[in-house]
Amino acid sequence: MRQLIVTAFVSLDGVMEAPGGEAGYRNTGWTFKDIEFVPEAYELKEREQNEAGALLLGRVSYEAFAPVWPTMTEEFAGYNAMPRYVVSTTLKEQDDRWPATILRSLDEVAALKETEGGPISVHGSATLGHSLADAGLVDRYHLLVFPKLLGAGKRLFSDADKDAVNLKLIEHEVYRNGIQKQVFDVVR
Repeated sequence: MRQLIVTAFVSLDGVMEAPGGEAGYRNTGWTFKDIEFVPEAYELKEREQNEAGALLLGRVSYEAFAPVWPTMTEEFAGYNAMPRYVVSTTLKEQDDRWPATILRSLDEVAALKETEGGPISVHGSATLGHSLADAGLVDRYHLLVFPKLLGAGKRLFSDADKDAVNLKLIEHEVYRNGIQKQVFDVVR
């Protein structure tokens, strides 16, 4: 079974919305503002791209990434070359600039996990991340936690009333700029 990994930039208060400058959010681009760039803090992002066997996105993230990521041939060479999947009940067709297979349900995601290949990496996609976690499909979290409180915004975890989920911290590091790398496995 393939491992499903949710990866996110997240504020200390759990907000993951618009870390890279996506339009429509008051604090957009918050990962770049008032934070010293420390290259080693982003090693996890490079490792994810090298280890992933597929990229899984929600519709909103796919529509935001499709016009941009294919043009970033150096930064996202791995993601641009690997199979991509979009989970959506409303997307009519893939973006030809960045082709992807459209999955219509979480059952199709569960079936994808049963196939051969490397880990499935989920970037952005707050709504999808909530649904995957609530359905018990997430196996690991890769988090870069920024020393910021953003208040409002899309959160990493849903507020669904569900049973507790235990996590096991398997990797952790704190960088000189205050960013924390936290890698958790979901305990089953």
